[in-house]
Amino acid sequence: MADAAITDISDAELVKMHDDAKRELFNLRFQHATGQLENSARISQVRKEVARAKTEMRSREIAAAEALAASGSGAQGEA
Repeated sequence: MADAAITDISDAELVKMHDDAKRELFNLRFQHATGQLENSARISQVRKEVARAKTEMRSREIAAAEALAASGSGAQGEA
């Protein structure tokens, strides 16, 4: 999935994508260990998908925390 597409999906879809990629990565590693894996390059691709999903989730978490801090800091000055 392209980076632009990752930023456009909802939080729930992003979590689902991350979980699916982690599950696929586990299965690929298992296939590799048992000698059944045909395309070993897929492991790297899936690892990058997991990293992209984690990066986007963290980016959204930081943005939410900054928004909360910005809205909270204005209220502190009034008290």
